Amino acid sequence: MALTVGTTAPDFTVTTLGANGPELFKLSEHVGQSNILLLFVPMAFTGVCTTEFCELSKSINEYTALNAKVVGISGDNPFAQKAWADKEGITLQLLSDYDHKITTAYGVAYDSFLPAKNLIMGGVPKRSAFIIDKAGVIQYAEALESPGDLPDFAAIKAKLAELA
Repeated sequence: MALTVGTTAPDFTVTTLGANGPELFKLSEHVGQSNILLLFVPMAFTGVCTTEFCELSKSINEYTALNAKVVGISGDNPFAQKAWADKEGITLQLLSDYDHKITTAYGVAYDSFLPAKNLIMGGVPKRSAFIIDKAGVIQYAEALESPGDLPDFAAIKAKLAELA
């Protein structure tokens, strides 16, 4: 079950690819600087995930204006994420949850991803959104069962506006 509003956000450290290669991203180092929007997606190079992150990349200034740092999380390795971002023009910082620890900590892992299509990959993140405020507390939580559904970005922006 996904974490709920009012819960302290679990800290994590994962790999991301920066301009100079692999680097670490530690959530607690960003808490307090701005609100943080964590967006989990099932997999790189898939249709809905690509659309979501491309649209967010185009509107990133709206989130910055709401004092939010936006990061994307998938279970892909950081080199696959970089290739995906380069190919599609995704400018969000992408975090690699390759071992599914963040997905598990936030309670958004599928037991079996798309079993009707014979994809039995456990641990794949559900499409989810969490807003973490400057105190490190979750202020918005949405985990979707269908990988084809998108988070409610109007509600996300409204919550960020309240927190700004």
